[in-house]
Amino acid sequence: EVQVVESGGGLVQAGGSLRLSCAVSGLIFEDYTIGWFRRVPGKEREREGISCISNVDGRTYNPDSVKGRFTISSDSAKNMVYLQMNNLVTDETAVYYCAAADVWSKRCPSNYFGFWGRGTQVNVYS
Repeated sequence: EVQVVESGGGLVQAGGSLRLSCAVSGLIFEDYTIGWFRRVPGKEREREGISCISNVDGRTYNPDSVKGRFTISSDSAKNMVYLQMNNLVTDETAVYYCAAADVWSKRCPSNYFGFWGRGTQVNVYS
């Protein structure tokens, strides 16, 4: 059984940092792309990842909105993926989801990801 479990969410002041963790089990970690997505209050989950990494070749993707502030990393020894988020803004209050896909696609469309965690809440206050 594939399991994807996020952790590390919480309350942070605007301008602050938070590191999210994603534990993946039940699949061949090195064969998968892992992505982070978010759903802000009152909206649907975003259709493109905010940060993705291919465990096959290490390539990463970050949209312009988070480039330079968010960094994704992967630890294949632990089957863990991390999202370091710096300089957070209040509009980034959301539930953050981790997901796994067996293919890489530019801009990380959510419909490519078949395995999802339940999410972790991030609250950014001013």
